[in-house]
Amino acid sequence: MLDEGVIKRTLSAALRTGGDFAEVFAEDKRATSARLDDGRVEELSSGRDRGVGIRVVSGETTGYAHTADMSEDGLRTAAEAAAAAARGGGGGERIVDLTRVTAPRPNPVAILPETIEKAVKVALLQRANDAARAESAAIKQVSARIGDSRRRILVANSEGLLAEDDQVRTLLSVQTVAAGDTGMQTGYETVGFTIGWELFDRVDVEEHARKVARQALTKLDARPAPSGTMPVVIGPGGGGVMFHEACGHGLEADLVGKGASVFKGRVGELVASPLVTIVDDGTMPEEWGCFAIDDEGTPAQRNVLIQDGVLTDYMWDHLRARKEGRARSGNGRRQSYQHLPMVRMSNTYLLAGQHDADEIVADTDHGVYVKHLGGGQVNTATGDFVFGMTEAYLIEGGKLTEPIREGNLIGNGPEVLTKIDAVASDFAMGNPGMCGKDGQGVPVGDGVPTLRVTELTIGGTAA
Repeated sequence: MLDEGVIKRTLSAALRTGGDFAEVFAEDKRATSARLDDGRVEELSSGRDRGVGIRVVSGETTGYAHTADMSEDGLRTAAEAAAAAARGGGGGERIVDLTRVTAPRPNPVAILPETIEKAVKVALLQRANDAARAESAAIKQVSARIGDSRRRILVANSEGLLAEDDQVRTLLSVQTVAAGDTGMQTGYETVGFTIGWELFDRVDVEEHARKVARQALTKLDARPAPSGTMPVVIGPGGGGVMFHEACGHGLEADLVGKGASVFKGRVGELVASPLVTIVDDGTMPEEWGCFAIDDEGTPAQRNVLIQDGVLTDYMWDHLRARKEGRARSGNGRRQSYQHLPMVRMSNTYLLAGQHDADEIVADTDHGVYVKHLGGGQVNTATGDFVFGMTEAYLIEGGKLTEPIREGNLIGNGPEVLTKIDAVASDFAMGNPGMCGKDGQGVPVGDGVPTLRVTELTIGGTAA
């Protein structure tokens, strides 16, 4: 995207007034979206965003400037603005020698989505719409969307690093609304990977839509969720978001450094059940949060955060790792060239255990089985959370019985980690997601095997 000589001269300009560290981040992103609502095309869009962000660090001060002008003059102006913002001093020239860093692409991409005609995408969405509606006359609304993107990045810095990545993502989401005596009930599910249009060679579009329709139809016969504290069994994949939100954010080094994490100062301590091992892994092939390099040029890594219940490490970005004199973990991420990087998760998951999933349910006399969790709220400083249950069932006498609706899971992340008493071998990743933090969103993945929490509070509406 940028000539190597231009990059060197830009970094030199950024350091001319005495900065300690300078970085150039260039991005070229293309994205398309097609959405069908009730059989009509409501959105058919495409866009491209190109630009460069330049960061200069002087002592404890960071200056940042970004520009869509990718000419050498534009880059020099941005570099000087970032340097001025960092209030560097000392003057002089600094020559930067760049060494290209290569990181293996996590997985190949066979068919770039940008080569697919919009008419083909609309036809695929129509198939999803027809399949969902054919499931039952009670399906009153169907919305289907295809989104794809290609993001090319280049990172260079004054330590001599030069690295590039080419990230492709493709997804399909379907939402349905069913109407019955209990009112309107919804179903929703997304499937997506860091691959191209070949996604639809492996995903049965009609079956995906029927599955979402059945999710909404099942809720028509569901009873209100109970209220109170009881055992909760979380199914494979669908409950990963709880550990991402309630525990993962607390393991990000910037929040730890600010004292906004319950895990601050606890490395080496037993913070979870010995059955719990939590990993953040940007190298997972095809998963939504995978990449070759993070947004600071560090190759993606597999980082064990909690091992057999013991907190082993936090996630780190470049500057915090540099300050602490430790290795980077590949967790420096940003939404776009217009944003500073910060510590972010990639694919965060709880490793599989040795229990049998069916036996975990059979061994639970009374409780709730959660197949899918929805959105929620988390206080990272305390770990307190509330998550909506989008698909859940009662457990009675060791068996799944009636579906339930309108319920929340309420608890505390660190406490939940200590109350896990069974972890199955049926690990699965959940739906692709976007994680928000300080106004920035980045793609992430999460996953869990079937597991049981001995007690969680269910906030239901049943009397």
